[in-house]
Amino acid sequence: MDIDAGDALVEAIKPLAKSTSRSGTMGGLGGFGALFDLKAAGFTDPVLVSSTDGVGTKLRVALDAGLHGTVGIDLVAMCVNDLVVQGAEPLFFLDYFATGKLRLDQARAVISGIAEGCRQAGCALVGGETAEMPGMYADEDYDLAGFSVGAAERGALLPKPDVGPGDVLLGLASTGVHSNGFSLVRRVVEAGGLGLGAPSPFGGGTLGEALLAPTRIYVKSLLTLHRAGLLKAAAHITGGGLPGNLPRVLPDGVAAEVDAGSWSVPAVFGWLARTGNVAPEEMLRVFNCGIGMVVVVAAGAATEATALLEGAGETVFRIGTLEAGSGEARVRIDNLPESWPR
Repeated sequence: MDIDAGDALVEAIKPLAKSTSRSGTMGGLGGFGALFDLKAAGFTDPVLVSSTDGVGTKLRVALDAGLHGTVGIDLVAMCVNDLVVQGAEPLFFLDYFATGKLRLDQARAVISGIAEGCRQAGCALVGGETAEMPGMYADEDYDLAGFSVGAAERGALLPKPDVGPGDVLLGLASTGVHSNGFSLVRRVVEAGGLGLGAPSPFGGGTLGEALLAPTRIYVKSLLTLHRAGLLKAAAHITGGGLPGNLPRVLPDGVAAEVDAGSWSVPAVFGWLARTGNVAPEEMLRVFNCGIGMVVVVAAGAATEATALLEGAGETVFRIGTLEAGSGEARVRIDNLPESWPR
């Protein structure tokens, strides 16, 4: 590894890490490990919750487009959104950045995005690892992994045991494709014959800029709902879509009835479906299709929950209800025409 470049990167990112400091953070960058004080963070009987993830082949779009400033937000989002659905407050984050040749400007842009994601989530960037591995990666290529730890008071873990028939499903709007399904996205882009620098056919600047819209971080709005005592369960909608992720937080004997006509589908998904000739069922299985998070609330709390979420900046749709079923939890999508969402 170019030791001088590595040292320069550490110095460049120290202010970024410092900008994410929060209660409980101890020390700074440069040690062999990072320390965090749970008592100072305000917990009395905490359960730790951990998550790790990456950005996937969305990185190929960032590399080909030469746009590196937002994939760090994606990296944080994919971890912290998985923590908050378990009732946990994200506390700290570490990243792993591996590349063929360390380029200071490129690496700083990526880590700036990571710091921004941490600020949005309210967690501290406490450290990470940068690895220069020629022969493993092409000079201009890099890969990312993220690791986050959160905590919840023992009695506040989600989902709650009383999730069941009669509860309401609220869908929180996504910012676009987020960070899954990009192997299919890249195939559709190729089929469409557009370069990433061409104007986007569905808005948002160039095609590369539009596809790289960062994953929305739902942490602060969901914690607001949870602390108000209104959140019974939540599902982060990633690979597998609504049918694959919503059952993960539902008990057996419950069916989620979802109305496909109840939310606004961003134009990018219609373009993907038309250009790639992707069937509605496959769109729902691969992509979030406009719903990045689903929350479960009691029917009598739906109006108050919607107001709280909207006050926290979310766009909220009432997308369905929970009904009595049999066997394992499942999702049924109603009002799904053959042309959806084209």
